[in-house]
Amino acid sequence: MKQTTCQAIIAFFVLAVAQAITPVRAEDSIRHRDLEQITVTAPILHQITLSGTQVEAEQLNVQNTGQNLPYLLSTVPGLQVTSDDGLGVGYTYFRVRGTDHTRINMTVNQVPLNDGESQTVFWVNMTDMASSVQSVDIQRGVGASTIGSASFGASLNMTTGDIDSTSHLSLSFNGGMYNTFREMVSGHLALPNNWHLNARFSKVNSDGFLYRTNSDLLSYYGDLGWYGKRTQVVARFFGGKEKTGMGWDGVSYDVAYGKNGADRRYNPAGEYTVPAADGSDSIVYYPNQTDNYQQQHAQLAINHLFTPHWSLNATLHYTHGNGYYEQYKKKKFAYWGIEGSGKTYGLYQKWLDNHCAGAILSARYIGYGVDIQFGAAANDYIGSHWGILDYTAKEPTMPLPVHYEYYRNQANKLDANGYAKCNWNIINRHHERLTLYGDLQYRYVRYQRDGINDENLEDLPLLVHYHFFNPKAGLTYINAGHQLSASFGMSNREPSRNNYKENVTYDAATATWNNLPKPETLYDYELGYQYTHSRFNIGLNLYFMDYDNQLVLTGEYNDVGAMKTTNVKDSYRAGVELTAAVRITDWFRWSGNLVLSRNRILNYKQYIDLYDNQDNWNWVGQDSIVGNTTIAFSPSVTAMSLFEFDYRGFYASVQTNVTGRQYLDNTQDVHAMLKPYTTTNLHLHYQLPINDWCGDKKGVPQIRLMCQINNLFNEKYASNGGAEASRFEDASRCAWYYAQAGINVHAGFQIDF
Repeated sequence: MKQTTCQAIIAFFVLAVAQAITPVRAEDSIRHRDLEQITVTAPILHQITLSGTQVEAEQLNVQNTGQNLPYLLSTVPGLQVTSDDGLGVGYTYFRVRGTDHTRINMTVNQVPLNDGESQTVFWVNMTDMASSVQSVDIQRGVGASTIGSASFGASLNMTTGDIDSTSHLSLSFNGGMYNTFREMVSGHLALPNNWHLNARFSKVNSDGFLYRTNSDLLSYYGDLGWYGKRTQVVARFFGGKEKTGMGWDGVSYDVAYGKNGADRRYNPAGEYTVPAADGSDSIVYYPNQTDNYQQQHAQLAINHLFTPHWSLNATLHYTHGNGYYEQYKKKKFAYWGIEGSGKTYGLYQKWLDNHCAGAILSARYIGYGVDIQFGAAANDYIGSHWGILDYTAKEPTMPLPVHYEYYRNQANKLDANGYAKCNWNIINRHHERLTLYGDLQYRYVRYQRDGINDENLEDLPLLVHYHFFNPKAGLTYINAGHQLSASFGMSNREPSRNNYKENVTYDAATATWNNLPKPETLYDYELGYQYTHSRFNIGLNLYFMDYDNQLVLTGEYNDVGAMKTTNVKDSYRAGVELTAAVRITDWFRWSGNLVLSRNRILNYKQYIDLYDNQDNWNWVGQDSIVGNTTIAFSPSVTAMSLFEFDYRGFYASVQTNVTGRQYLDNTQDVHAMLKPYTTTNLHLHYQLPINDWCGDKKGVPQIRLMCQINNLFNEKYASNGGAEASRFEDASRCAWYYAQAGINVHAGFQIDF
């Protein structure tokens, strides 16, 4: 069935291209772009569907008080956010349709942003990136072919660069609860002879909602470009540096939800005991339980318009990152590969240093009723990882060398792809259009690693090759405000570094790998309808995402708080996405969405260890979970409501997000579950009428005052967690949760010159 579908898609695409190069009447052609409107990177060509969301800079930054970008995208259907510090300032993550961030393709100006090995993006490394972004394009589902890691649930592309003909400068400051402060200065300079310069510097600091999850963050962005009528050249540099306190360890249910008088801000990271004068033990905390990292990005893009029909884009890019995290934690001596009895507290660091360089080349043809884009890209990633042990509270059997290096490994990953895609307007009349979309992509991945595995300190050489073919096709019909679309997309994804190092063992005698995780395959089917009126619009999108060998989150965590995974043969996500918006008056509007989904693993089996109680931990046997279960961290209900009031310089919005219950693992156990939660944010800002006061004089600065109240009704909730694969005789589980902040208030101002 699935093979037949792929063959049909190939035939579909070939037919589309063949028909597209057949001349048609000029009045039926796609409208030509003006020379002044070409961008420094050719826009992503994708099918017009209801599974895409475009967020512009103004909308993105209206509530920007220092939280990372995912929190500013919380109006997107089916998008959930979570953070380690509880505020969204430190380590922040998001999911779309239950798909976690490691499976979401993320790019900046179509340059890959996902880390080559972990396949994720750490937003804390480039705080306040939203202040340099012109727009964010989010495609749910497989989406169009793009560069970088597989789009396995969604894709996100940020576009930067300002080519305004007028120079301007912005200063922004806000402060709020938990000593949260954000300072930002940005400027745009329109230079002679079509040169443009953009620059930004941001500083964000916060104590975090959880104790000792403080963030000390900075980021920068700069670009210099020449924008001719046919040729544009732009160089970009951006990056950041972070130092954050750890909040990875999680807390009990009572603490996370504030039961029995528990302090929800409690954070066990770095906790240990020392003897007190009265003979009792005092609880103290290691002061430098922190994560430290810096990352730099460089891009050079050239775009040239050969004719009104043909354009070419070439981009070179380079990313470098390095840093470490430091912990004082109780472990067995064997964890560091040294001899000693029992457990001890140890002070250790885990380091990484990585480089990624690549090139992108794409061409685009816009002609008579057809829009064709094809291209190729390749990038090479080199990453080194090593661990250093500096101190143990108990003496090991043998003396500990100074800065003892207890593991080191290195990896190299080559990722290359080529694609061709096209939109063909079969019908293109005044109020009616029928568009056929076809997309073919080939992707090659070579991943090699050598050295000592930090999970078990065993030698783990590894070399794998993957060849992926990803076809996509769709049909869109638009007529007098009605839009109907149908699409199919296929995507393949390789395992990440954690998938390998947590599961694979190497047999040196036979030179074979055991428990090698399998690559995943997704077949995504979408059907959508939308009606747009001058005052309202309403949409309905149906999706069915069918997986082979999906790597699902088990709920268990490794040493750094990353979730462990396992392959399951058959699983799916099916859902209904409802969207609506209405302009009630010229100054009052409402928009919202509702997503209902079913996320299931078929024929799932997991073994659960049974213990007597949490005090003794005496093993009493083993149980198994067999059957069809709900995929972890996949709520069946999410919803968003946004009321906006905009009148004479005063703007107010009330945004409410609802998230249904989520299981912490795949056992569908109510004792390992995140409770449903609802949060409401209130935003107020006022543009001072300075032009009225000054008589519309030129050069007068514009001042905007703002106030943001997050979690207005002080909901006590947890948005993330985990669970051990064990159960106690009273049916309780050893589970942990990540508490999020209650009501928190931030206020500030922005001055535009």
